[in-house]
Amino acid sequence: MKIFDSDRPRRWAIILAGGEDRRPLARGRRPGGRTVPRQFSRVFGVRTLFQQTLERLGLMVDPEHTLISLTQTHERHYAPVVANLSPRQLVIQPANRGTAPAILYSLLRLSVRAPNASVALIPSDHYVSDDRLFMRYVQRAFGAVERHGELIILLGIPPETAETSYGWIEPAEHPLLTTVYPIYKVRAFWEKPHSSWARELLARGCLWNSFVVVARVQTLLQAFEDRLPQLNYAFLRILPALETQYEAQALTRLYLGLAPANFSRRILADPRPNLAVLPVLGLHWSDLGNARRVMEVLCRVQTSRGYANG
Repeated sequence: MKIFDSDRPRRWAIILAGGEDRRPLARGRRPGGRTVPRQFSRVFGVRTLFQQTLERLGLMVDPEHTLISLTQTHERHYAPVVANLSPRQLVIQPANRGTAPAILYSLLRLSVRAPNASVALIPSDHYVSDDRLFMRYVQRAFGAVERHGELIILLGIPPETAETSYGWIEPAEHPLLTTVYPIYKVRAFWEKPHSSWARELLARGCLWNSFVVVARVQTLLQAFEDRLPQLNYAFLRILPALETQYEAQALTRLYLGLAPANFSRRILADPRPNLAVLPVLGLHWSDLGNARRVMEVLCRVQTSRGYANG
């Protein structure tokens, strides 16, 4: 059941579900030994991480305002889950070329339908201990973006360990927006630091990057134009074909010569003046990127269920 009666018609979301993590310990496994991309694996219970993300997002954003970024090679995994959704909600890439093309393609598709929208970019393969609380932070980020349209807001997680496989965010000393839940300008950003630097970042009170981003569509498109002009130009050439019968053909030709690009490294790593972070307090989060983190979360989930049943 939806917990927010949002009357914000310009709020949209893009679920990022097109990645293919090839690390064996970070992937699910089906009977017969077949590996499954992490977002389509059943790590906790009977629902996949992708399904859990859909349900979490549904607490705040109407399904018809949700686009899902997918990769055609994963169709056998996602087809049963999205069967009841409108085809217009599916942003299907011919191949995986990294997070930057996936996000840019989705944003352009959204800009055709809702050019003045605000949007949340949501990964589909993460663990969140409290869905309702997490989505309240997303709601707060939307509110800040609607008041200050130039902002790109990241959700930052207070770290528990000196992780080297996460992005790290150093917030400014003083809040940019002094609300009940303050938002800080991003002073610096590090993508997967080495171990000694990760320990330093932990000691300095830096945050993990959850990769949840909230901004206006046009603000994000401007960031692509500034930081990845060649990629942006390549997609703009097929813009007239989007939402038409010619889209699939134009997209296939584009992706044949498209170089991979990472959104965090190319858009976030050199912080823009309008890049901000909202610390997320009171819950546990993990990207489940290796066997150790999966086991930690499984132990946490089992312990919490034990307390609940006790």
